[in-house]
Amino acid sequence: MGREAQAALGEQFARIDAIAEENTQKVLAAFQRHRVAESYFAGTTGYGYDDLGRDQLDAIFADLFGTEDALVRIGFVNGTHAISCALFGALKPGDTLVSAVGAPYDTLLGVIGVVDKGPGSLKQYGVNYRQVDVTPEDRPDVEGIVEAVKAPSVSTVLIQRSRGYATRASLSVDEIGTLCAAIRSANPGVNILVDNCYGEFVEEREPTQAGADLVVGSLIKNPGGGLAPTGGYIAGRRDLVEAASMRLTTPGIGRECGSTLGNNRLLYQGLFLAPHTVAQAVKTAVFAAKTMELLGYRAEPASSALRHDIIQMIHFGEPEKLKKFCKGIQMGAPVDSYVTPEPWDMPGYDCPVIMAAGAFIQGASIELSCDAPMREPYTLYLQGGLTYESGKAGVLLAVEELLKD
Repeated sequence: MGREAQAALGEQFARIDAIAEENTQKVLAAFQRHRVAESYFAGTTGYGYDDLGRDQLDAIFADLFGTEDALVRIGFVNGTHAISCALFGALKPGDTLVSAVGAPYDTLLGVIGVVDKGPGSLKQYGVNYRQVDVTPEDRPDVEGIVEAVKAPSVSTVLIQRSRGYATRASLSVDEIGTLCAAIRSANPGVNILVDNCYGEFVEEREPTQAGADLVVGSLIKNPGGGLAPTGGYIAGRRDLVEAASMRLTTPGIGRECGSTLGNNRLLYQGLFLAPHTVAQAVKTAVFAAKTMELLGYRAEPASSALRHDIIQMIHFGEPEKLKKFCKGIQMGAPVDSYVTPEPWDMPGYDCPVIMAAGAFIQGASIELSCDAPMREPYTLYLQGGLTYESGKAGVLLAVEELLKD
């Protein structure tokens, strides 16, 4: 079955490799333009003043994303933290935040105040919120978005590139560009923020090169290349990056403090490997889609579809099959392969979540992993794969576990 699936994917794999080659050339050129030197890899402690490697990595990210500025820090504990800092920096009391493609990812609901996850939400600081749901066809409601952003209090629009735990399609950079143009036509002064998690280097452009003011993501996903041990990034308009930095640390200090503790080499090397590593993850997702299609399951995106992020959605329709697949993915992991994933109440989610993730970096979804909220329609989200070969093996082990009965 694996051979049959792979034989049908030659055209897709060639397309993925071409994108990886283009992005690798961009990363290499940026390293050379910014004269990356071995001395950049030395870490700092304490306050972290005068960390040349840290500051030059900011400049490289800004170069790659085509932006005025960037903030790359191990102080971001995850993507949600980075997005939270960006939102708190862009919004002030009385402002309205609009989520353009339905509800944002589950862990952001507490940040915004849609659900009560403790003190300190945007809602408690006087920020209003509304969302524009997608159409019945699971597409962005452009007319609805345009109407929503016309309100004078709307200062910031959030666009989530990936599907999260929703069933809508992930957005291409071109689609994000179309949304940005429509939003600007209705409210020229609005700030447009893109949750870019899972999307970096999947295409040849990034959302800030299509009209977004800010992109935000996690370093233990795509741009960390499987080597970054923690952290996140924000890239975009200088004033928005600066405002976010004040939320990461404190007003008056911002980006000036933040030691790197010897991690600079891993961040640089991970970024250098990122285009290739992302290609491996995309190939793994495409292979998983084709294999599950051969078994009669519905996979989104389809194996023949163009990709805009590394996430593969598989519909199981019942909990037991989903749990078996997760068990098989865990069996294919290089770390903790002997354990059995079980659903549990993960922080930030409104229902139990099952996660298979035997990773070198805890929670690194650029490594082969899958997770699912344990609720109907029992849809699983697969992502990652440091190498296609290991990702393929993990998928086949999952299928084997699924078919045991």
